[in-house]
Amino acid sequence: MPYVPVAELKDYVGKELGRSEWLTIDQERINLFAEATGDYQFIHVDPVKAAQTPFGSTIAHGFLSLSLIPKLMEDILILPQGLKMVVNYGLDSVRFIQPVKVNSKVRLKVDLTEVTEKKPGQWLLKATATLEIEGSDKPAYIAEPLSLCFV
Repeated sequence: MPYVPVAELKDYVGKELGRSEWLTIDQERINLFAEATGDYQFIHVDPVKAAQTPFGSTIAHGFLSLSLIPKLMEDILILPQGLKMVVNYGLDSVRFIQPVKVNSKVRLKVDLTEVTEKKPGQWLLKATATLEIEGSDKPAYIAEPLSLCFV
């Protein structure tokens, strides 16, 4: 993660911070997410039945693709120097645009949209996270994750 002096955090607002590496969403990852959450809807875990849908294959759970934000963002998000810890503070909004089909490659584009000092030593960073699908003009989703930084 790139670190900058706290006084410089706001200099990055409105700027694209970068894109993650591509990550393949395979059936094993989808099945493990189904197991972890108990969401075994056929569109995710039954390739034969899913092939008969308009998608033509299984698709990743929307919340699976959303849960990748912290991992895909870890080398991109600008953080304050002297950081003691950063925690997920939630999301301001999420819009699922299109599903992620099995074996698709995805990557996250991150723009910093707001920096707010919540209280001394606590900085709230709001980003716009767009999950791009290789070969597609439309993203899987656009979300606004919030990260609370303690310095």
